[in-house]
Amino acid sequence: MLSSAQADLVSLLEHIARESGDLKVARRFVEVLRQKCRDLATLPATIGRARHELRPDVRSYAFRGYVIFFRYRDDFFEVATIIEGGIAILTLCFPKQRVTEEYSV
Repeated sequence: MLSSAQADLVSLLEHIARESGDLKVARRFVEVLRQKCRDLATLPATIGRARHELRPDVRSYAFRGYVIFFRYRDDFFEVATIIEGGIAILTLCFPKQRVTEEYSV
């Protein structure tokens, strides 16, 4: 897992703990998300959605309201980033364009 994805998990943990008021709930969810990343690493390189608009080797997988961006490099599986789903994907894909609510993912 790249450091960017690790930082995403820390931010997610802090956000869920703050919103729920329960650090245990946040830790449980982050652990479930980490397990999903481990599961993806064991699956074929065709799993997930190809994200050629980002990079030719990037794929994504939606999981419980979040999107895991990853790639398979040689014998390695790398998680690049984990973001909240929805409008955030458009912002990530098209950072220079103005994204409005009329778009939905």
